[in-house]
Amino acid sequence: MLLSLLIFLFPLAYSPGPGNMFFAANGARFGFRATLRANLGYHLATWLVTAAIGLGAYGILAQQPALFQVLKFIGAGYVFYLARKFLRAGAFNPDLTARVAGFWDGVILLMLNPKAYVIIALMFTQFLGTEVALTQVVLITTVFTLNNLLAFSLWTLAGAQMAALFQRADRELNIGFGVMLALIALWMLLA
Repeated sequence: MLLSLLIFLFPLAYSPGPGNMFFAANGARFGFRATLRANLGYHLATWLVTAAIGLGAYGILAQQPALFQVLKFIGAGYVFYLARKFLRAGAFNPDLTARVAGFWDGVILLMLNPKAYVIIALMFTQFLGTEVALTQVVLITTVFTLNNLLAFSLWTLAGAQMAALFQRADRELNIGFGVMLALIALWMLLA
């Protein structure tokens, strides 16, 4: 089951999405180490939300589709907000202070990411038996969270490497990440 779960999660965790682009962009702007607090917030929230969904909270969302739609629109709005920040960012200016994403930014990003909820629900429908066992939920939740942590870390490192390659083109890099985030937000609204 573990190998099947990892194969299932690979394209979902490593493909561009709101979380990956957020961490790649922050890695490009601030470096890998500066993203650790946001990464901790995102993945602590991931573990808690995944466990809650695995234990039955998804049933509430399934019975209240309007709640899921509200979450979808709020999440897309938040990703658009992040995209706008990147699009409006000027070239790197060491005299200006930019705010590094913190623990709560990571938590908010996960909480408003409908893609995560869909993946989590789909994962549990595929890999959880008919009788929900706490050990199964904890195992699947932990594998999912650690796999995402690895994916986000790789995207963060890739962003930091891109920034090093394009040191003089940071405005263009900000625009690129902003456009990618805006497209992902649009996809979130239409999916």
